[in-house]
Amino acid sequence: MSENSKQEDLSKVIAEMEQKCADKPGSVMAHHHLGLVYQKAGRFDDAVAALEKAIELDPFSVESLVNLGGLYFDMGNIDKALAVNEQAVNINGASSQAHANLGLIWQNKGDGVKALDYYTNAVKHDPNLVTVWINMTSVHLMLNNDDKALETAQQAVKLEPDFPMALNNLAVAFYYNGDYQTAKKHVEKAIKLGYDVDQRFLDALNQELS
Repeated sequence: MSENSKQEDLSKVIAEMEQKCADKPGSVMAHHHLGLVYQKAGRFDDAVAALEKAIELDPFSVESLVNLGGLYFDMGNIDKALAVNEQAVNINGASSQAHANLGLIWQNKGDGVKALDYYTNAVKHDPNLVTVWINMTSVHLMLNNDDKALETAQQAVKLEPDFPMALNNLAVAFYYNGDYQTAKKHVEKAIKLGYDVDQRFLDALNQELS
């Protein structure tokens, strides 16, 4: 399908969702889905407005709050992303995605301890969130928790054995645990799968193997 065809289809979906919202102005889901479609189309301000409308209609709509928080994060409005995701967690403490979002926010803010607290809660409620395990590995490496970094990296690869980023993180974790041969095996697989491995890491690994 050409790019023009995709844009035409997306415009059609937007028009249909706008009509649904006009026909059912009190429908939370209509405004929620309109926000997601606006976001996909790159109309971020419109997406925010639609999701905020959904939340206005139902202040306990955790799904809308989580999506709005993710949108704020993508737009670079970290403080609003933090507030909205905290609101979601306060409503539903079992929301794995809200915890995952908060972990990413605190990781972005440079607070690894808080990030790990939220990431741990996220995988407690949904152990299959591979990107959270990957992010946990990065934070553990940042905090010099080399053993924990290896554990979380292994869990990520266990969930998705051919995920290039997970394989790269596992290679780094093995490197910091002193197992350079195993690190080489995993980084070579990551490269084979198309991952752009940091040349500085490759140089350091090759130096240890020489």
